[in-house]
Amino acid sequence: MRAEKYGIDCSRGVMNRGNLYRIERAMRKAMRGEHVTVGFLGGSITQGCLSSAPETCYAYLVYRWWCDTFPDAAVTYVNAGIGGTTSQFGVARADSDLLSKDIDFTIVEFSVNDEDNEHFLETYEGLIRKIYGSRTAPAVLIVNSVYYGDGGNAQAQHIRIGEHYELPCVSMKPTLYEKVLDGTYTSRDITEDDLHPNDEGHGLMAEVIISFLDRVYEELRAGNEDADNHMDVRKVTPVTPNAYEHSVRYQNHNCASVLTENDGFAVDGQPQEDIREIFRRGWTADKKGARIGFDIEGSCIGVQYRKSVAQPTCIARAVVDGDAEHAKILDGNFGETWGDMLCLDTVAEHLAYGKHHIEIELVETHEDDQVPFYLVSVIAS
Repeated sequence: MRAEKYGIDCSRGVMNRGNLYRIERAMRKAMRGEHVTVGFLGGSITQGCLSSAPETCYAYLVYRWWCDTFPDAAVTYVNAGIGGTTSQFGVARADSDLLSKDIDFTIVEFSVNDEDNEHFLETYEGLIRKIYGSRTAPAVLIVNSVYYGDGGNAQAQHIRIGEHYELPCVSMKPTLYEKVLDGTYTSRDITEDDLHPNDEGHGLMAEVIISFLDRVYEELRAGNEDADNHMDVRKVTPVTPNAYEHSVRYQNHNCASVLTENDGFAVDGQPQEDIREIFRRGWTADKKGARIGFDIEGSCIGVQYRKSVAQPTCIARAVVDGDAEHAKILDGNFGETWGDMLCLDTVAEHLAYGKHHIEIELVETHEDDQVPFYLVSVIAS
């Protein structure tokens, strides 16, 4: 085992035990040989960035644990990881990318994409409430990854939510990262960029998670089961204002009821074959003064757009209700080199709940623009 080789005490990774009834229920279902669906929602680490193959990603290794532990069960694997995305986008896409698959057990991993602040505490709570309160009442395991350069993550915020909803939380910070700090191994043994695990790092990450699942299974087989806590998230007072639980994402295929104007934005009609084809179902524009507007209901409004490494490109401005205090420059130029980024900017937050108008206008273009401005979606929460 990799963890034994590096002297990692996997038990230290359990930051909150939580109520295990739903995980045990999924395991009992698998023990009976029934169909079980295991899902993973997160960013690039969950997607498997820098693993040599999809099968060496931690998520796939955890899925294989379910297959190997319950050989009579039919286990379905759903990997809904999308690189460079946060729980703010996660809650807006959870229904389509995860919950529509009738999940029994899911891991949620956004701790290195979310920032350690109150905004992402709120978006993360909305995501957890949406998943936990969904139709199939899935088990949820919170997983916290870490930056191996400095130990940074949003673990403090995510554990607050885990504790409030009695959910188990497992972390790489007191396990993998601790062994980097004490010199047992270097960060380059497990990651090329101090963030994304290589195959060795994914294997270690999977072992920390599997160690927890093994203990849950052992307790279940020994008859030491947790009682159903009958948690109805609708009756649990949120930690935050909880404006994001019911986020709705508008793209060109579902915006007929909210689109109010379009002068110069062209519909992207390319089909989206995979959730990671992120620049689909949106609109493009390349002429200064092009504008598009929506009347949407909510209290928080965000805009998704492309930041491109092909420069120069266009710059837009988003304004809510014509109020300069609720305006945001959407700069399509990306300063990094690793690829185009799906950017999600919050334009207005915690307005009075109701119908609000958002207008997006191209305010700067260039004769040598390499690509048009790409508006991916507008998200109302």
